[in-house]
Amino acid sequence: MPVPVVLITGALTGIGRSTALAYARQGANLVVSGRHDDAGEQLAGELGDLGAQAEFVRADVRSDGDVENLVDRAVERFGRLDVALNNAGTEGTPGPVTEVTDESYQATFDTNVKGTLLCLKHEFRVMREQGSGSIVNVSSTFGLMGYPGATLYVGSKHAVTGITKAAALEGAAHGIRVNAVAPGYTRTAMYDRFTGDDTARDAVDSVLPLHRAGTPDEIAEAIQYLGSDKASYITGHVLVVDGGLMAGGPVIAGS
Repeated sequence: MPVPVVLITGALTGIGRSTALAYARQGANLVVSGRHDDAGEQLAGELGDLGAQAEFVRADVRSDGDVENLVDRAVERFGRLDVALNNAGTEGTPGPVTEVTDESYQATFDTNVKGTLLCLKHEFRVMREQGSGSIVNVSSTFGLMGYPGATLYVGSKHAVTGITKAAALEGAAHGIRVNAVAPGYTRTAMYDRFTGDDTARDAVDSVLPLHRAGTPDEIAEAIQYLGSDKASYITGHVLVVDGGLMAGGPVIAGS
């Protein structure tokens, strides 16, 4: 079985980093991207130490040219693209809808929505020619429900959910599967910013059905499943990984 070629955006922290490390342990060929050269080169070195062939490519997913170069570099290095994780995202600036501005809208939607669309555009360009490929977008439980004070983030993640379903229908005829993972509360820097302090985090954990937030490694496991041949008959699906929150647990900030 050929070694898979995996592309990950937003790979320098949190879920993206955990997923890159998990693929490296499996011996995948990896192209990782983000906006910070030093952290990117350090990550590429760590992936290499785990036995992977890995390259960091600086890219801002809001830039069509950057994303085009990122995908092309992956193909130039490894000859193909088998799995893509579109993970780059931001929570933007939380606040009531009355405080939405052009700047706050663009800051959130340009990364979460436009960035996902541009990644799909160029990943499809390569995968259609191959006749195969698996793409995983990162949505959120907030892409499936509402929450006051997070209108922009909620709207952007609902968009990612819808884009995933539409792209899956376009890709099916070309052997491309497109799915999304919807994490719930996950111990990342974004989660820390949402909750604010240890007391608030403990309060969140106490009311979740499994009494704890998830870990980036647990989300990475779900991403690897969707990206693999084990999910060969799954496309257009949003896999919720939330410790039971969407089953009817309390609605609390920070998912």
